[in-house]
Amino acid sequence: MASIDGAKVAFLVATEGVEQVELTQPWADVKQAGGTPVLLSTQDGTVQGFEHLDKADTFEVDEVVDDVSIDDFDALVLPGGVANPDQLRMHGNAVAFVRDFVESGKPVAAICHAPWSLVEADCVRGRTLTSWPSLQTDIRNAGGTWVDQEVVVDDNGPGPLVTSRKPDDLEAFDRETIALIEKARG
Repeated sequence: MASIDGAKVAFLVATEGVEQVELTQPWADVKQAGGTPVLLSTQDGTVQGFEHLDKADTFEVDEVVDDVSIDDFDALVLPGGVANPDQLRMHGNAVAFVRDFVESGKPVAAICHAPWSLVEADCVRGRTLTSWPSLQTDIRNAGGTWVDQEVVVDDNGPGPLVTSRKPDDLEAFDRETIALIEKARG
């Protein structure tokens, strides 16, 4: 696995509804590669993880998205879950954070339903990405090209965008995300 020693990676989630494995596996892989993951949310306190529709573990929020800057981070990871990105879409500062991060040119990674946040932030126009299949119409309507692949890396924008479809794709998703962080850090 690539080395991203010292990289600070934001994991942005709502307070409820994140697909737990889509948070915990990339988090562990970022740590294993030498990075520092930071859990951002829309509120202080804890985040409720889910295993599909069942409540799972809770996780302590490190920072509130309203109080941080994209300059504080080297990359952004957007875990999925159905409710998580739907709630993020309703939080103006979270949407602005995603938009600003994409426009900054730093790596952004989104899995499963998380590309809804990219759609809301108007960041898929002219880009090729994948997601959970139910998002394909939203992505196309927002000007993106949807493909059914394990992982897609799109460099057709200010910065690289990594997307994957589902938890089964996490190994490829994490590998490509960490490789892009390493490349971006030079």
